[in-house]
Amino acid sequence: MKPPRLPYFDYLLSELDKRNPIIEKTFGRHAHWGYWREPKAAVCDDDDYAAAAENLTEELCALAGIAEGETVLDVGCGFGGTIASLNERFRALRLAGINIDARQLARAQRQVRPRAGNRIIFCQADACSLPVTDESVDRLLAVECIFHFPSREAFFSEAHRVLRPGGTLAISDFVPVAAFLPISRLGTMRRLQNYNFFGRCDFRFTIGKYRRLARQAGFVTMVENNVSRQIAPTYRYLRRKLATAEGGLPFDGMLLIRFQELFSMAGLSNYYFLSFKKQV
Repeated sequence: MKPPRLPYFDYLLSELDKRNPIIEKTFGRHAHWGYWREPKAAVCDDDDYAAAAENLTEELCALAGIAEGETVLDVGCGFGGTIASLNERFRALRLAGINIDARQLARAQRQVRPRAGNRIIFCQADACSLPVTDESVDRLLAVECIFHFPSREAFFSEAHRVLRPGGTLAISDFVPVAAFLPISRLGTMRRLQNYNFFGRCDFRFTIGKYRRLARQAGFVTMVENNVSRQIAPTYRYLRRKLATAEGGLPFDGMLLIRFQELFSMAGLSNYYFLSFKKQV
């Protein structure tokens, strides 16, 4: 099973191996954007960003409606931060993290140990071919990773298969408006992907496409929450801190983040929390 080319995870893992204290604090647990409930109060230092990254996880887990005693599957689990957060805040959970990259899973397994009667497993697998029994999962999460999957259609089909009736799928994603589609298609061109710090990213799914996909897969759309304002300080932190710090993001990564920030400010690409319910 060959993982996709993801230079930004190569960078993060390299800096973590060097014990870079900034990367350890801000991306050693959660490898995703931050969420500020009061964006105007964002300090954007290392501690603030680490807390904001935890906030994003907690918000999405709340959107999924996770309760004690349930089975939760985190697809694209990264370094296990979402599993760790749930493990610390809930009891009697059956937690599973799936990722295609064995290196990320190895760190997750080192970092996360079950507590409070919880059970935790990590498994290397493709998000579009889940090694999970039919109707065995209560809540399914995909935190800021679905744009890397080979097919959203295949993933939604698998999510519907493994969720119990009434179960919930909750995701976070960068969602374009229709006017942005000609630009977002550039990111899927093979030649350009070879120079993309963030690897293969498909940002062509509008809200309208998500609604149709959910309906076709057998889901009811429950929540469409545009949280672009709440995640916006992420860009300020990355620009001001990681661009200049020792071991900071390389130039190509910073350039792509700056473009994403400009698209977000223009309202062309928005950050959404989405949840879908499998019909009973």
